[in-house]
Amino acid sequence: MPAFVDLYKAGCRPRHGEVVMVAGRSGTQKSGFALFWVAQMNLPSLYFSADMSAFTASSRLASMETGDTTEELEAGMASGGEHRERYLQALNGSNITFSFGSPISWRQIDEEMEAYVELWDCYPEVIVFDNLMDFDGAESDYTAQMEVMSNVTELARATGATVILLHHASDKSWEAKADPWAPPSRDQIKGGLSEKPELSLSVALDPMSLDYRVAVVKQRMGPSDPTARSYTTMRCEPSRTRFHPYVLYPRN
Repeated sequence: MPAFVDLYKAGCRPRHGEVVMVAGRSGTQKSGFALFWVAQMNLPSLYFSADMSAFTASSRLASMETGDTTEELEAGMASGGEHRERYLQALNGSNITFSFGSPISWRQIDEEMEAYVELWDCYPEVIVFDNLMDFDGAESDYTAQMEVMSNVTELARATGATVILLHHASDKSWEAKADPWAPPSRDQIKGGLSEKPELSLSVALDPMSLDYRVAVVKQRMGPSDPTARSYTTMRCEPSRTRFHPYVLYPRN
């Protein structure tokens, strides 16, 4: 995974059976980052999405594989024929199974896990929840959010899967207004919930340069910086849901 080399060199270590939080402010491509990361892992994965539709998720995956923009993909799908077939073929190699619906409920999770095990005779190796505040009852209730954290931790332990949980950081803090393109510090992540996972990442996107900054703000068994001033940088292509090593992707 070339785009993640610097992040891993900085000591970031996602592990099996642990919870990883990816937090950022609104509009920072959290879903795109998580989807690209999981696609690059190429492990059997189950992705619960309350933010994306099935068409959006499929379009993003096909864009990753073909290099076509989402706009080009939508035009090709609409025209049908060989263009449509090309995009459908691009999805064949994906190891990601999606579950859509908002809010995310524990009944939905139980049913999807049972179906996954019935189909593949194993647990997924990666489970993604997009995002914490889209769980049933957890939009603004701290107690419900803490229950989600407890349950996803138990799920990670029981299945051995790496659980990636997306979450929001404050858009209203002084730091968000003064330096909006910097990754939010750990204390800006809503509800203080970044303390609970074994690994918490803070992300930010500069919309002008398309620099994508990732800080490790909490890591139980490795280096971290709760201020998020130490971060690694990659380049983001939102139109293709792709991320690139910082030094290898030329500026426009």
